[in-house]
Amino acid sequence: MSEKKHDVSRRQFLKGSAITAAGTAVLNTGLLAQSGAPTSNAVGPGAVPISLRINGKPHQVSVEPRTTLAEALRDTLHLTGTKVVCDRGSCSACTVMLDGMPVNSCMTFALDVGKREVTTVEGLGTPEHMHPVQAAFVEHDALQCGYCTPGMVMSTVALLKDKPNATEDDIRYAIRGNICRCGTYPKIFEAALAASRKGA
Repeated sequence: MSEKKHDVSRRQFLKGSAITAAGTAVLNTGLLAQSGAPTSNAVGPGAVPISLRINGKPHQVSVEPRTTLAEALRDTLHLTGTKVVCDRGSCSACTVMLDGMPVNSCMTFALDVGKREVTTVEGLGTPEHMHPVQAAFVEHDALQCGYCTPGMVMSTVALLKDKPNATEDDIRYAIRGNICRCGTYPKIFEAALAASRKGA
């Protein structure tokens, strides 16, 4: 008994491919029509104008989409209290608050801030009228080189806002991402506990 051959000629293959391609095109056209025209919110690559609310005041700035909040604060607005040390979210020296939540400003795009309130270390107090946490850091000598200090202060303020009677364990947990290369942790704990006792 002879076996049937199932060989496909070149002409048959091309004809089948054309039908498949046409069917796919029709299907895609129908799906695209249902989903509507694609939209994009892409901006850049040049500078774009944005509005930032920092320490209770509105600021109009023009930044490239790649600009981090830390860069916008330091380079554009000259709020240099926010320090950039590692520039990759590892040390938390650049900590600021967004709507009261501590964040690494070197890992936050300025364009992503939107309408949220930015609080920097400058927004806590002045040399004449310091925030209780700032005053406690000075009183207890809780700094050496000072690069980590603004981030430590911001993380401590955020903690004491939510937990006024914080324990040392609470403080250790709150600043676990903040690195002090000078090793001033005992003094930082002392200052934070003192601020906690004063109801900062």
